[in-house]
Amino acid sequence: MSTPSSQNLKYKRVVLKLSGEALKGSQPYGIDLNVVESLARQIRKVVQLGVQLALVVGGGNIFRGINVADASSLDRVTGDYMGMLATVINGLALQNVLEHNGVEARVQAALEMGKLVEPFVLRKTQKYLEAKNVVIFVAGTGNPYFSTDTAAALRASEIEADIIFKATKVDGVYSDDPKKNKDAEFYSQLTYEEVLRKRLKVMDATAVSLCMDNAIPIMVFNMGVENNIEKAILGHSVGTLIRG
Repeated sequence: MSTPSSQNLKYKRVVLKLSGEALKGSQPYGIDLNVVESLARQIRKVVQLGVQLALVVGGGNIFRGINVADASSLDRVTGDYMGMLATVINGLALQNVLEHNGVEARVQAALEMGKLVEPFVLRKTQKYLEAKNVVIFVAGTGNPYFSTDTAAALRASEIEADIIFKATKVDGVYSDDPKKNKDAEFYSQLTYEEVLRKRLKVMDATAVSLCMDNAIPIMVFNMGVENNIEKAILGHSVGTLIRG
């Protein structure tokens, strides 16, 4: 089998959306460094192929504002800002592990963070990507009531990404939760309209609509399978492809 090269790449500029839950592994909360190390190794491979890669990371492994606000006296806006801060913790962890694996990484926040991380500035982002630095976007869109899925769709639109990879713990998109319903149907391909009409739990409607408006496809796959990111970059079928 021949070694993949930049000429084999189907996608050259990619936004990889990582949920906070994906980073906790089998732990009840927090960051499983074994998961992050495995992810860093996969990312190193695709960066070496010449892929320009940006990450959007959630914070649900540390704090989910919407869940807490629904069940307590904490208001939604405060909860969402707390969730944004959780994404910064995850972003710093990812940056550190990536750099230990020989991958240059930059963390950019949608909120001013002083000396902690730099603010998102599109021109800087473009330069980092062209220099093969992985850019890690944190703090969502910087606004409450918007998910990190929407942040991924927004950043992908701004940097003119070829595709959004949504890394999950399942093989792709199903008609129902496959862990609870053994008869759930797996979809290898879907249109944006089908996702919205069937109310499939892929991304929230705002994120899907933004991808549809800007013709950005979405690939949903299991990041726990070794080399799935590389396979997806090369155009192999590893999950569910959503497009127009």
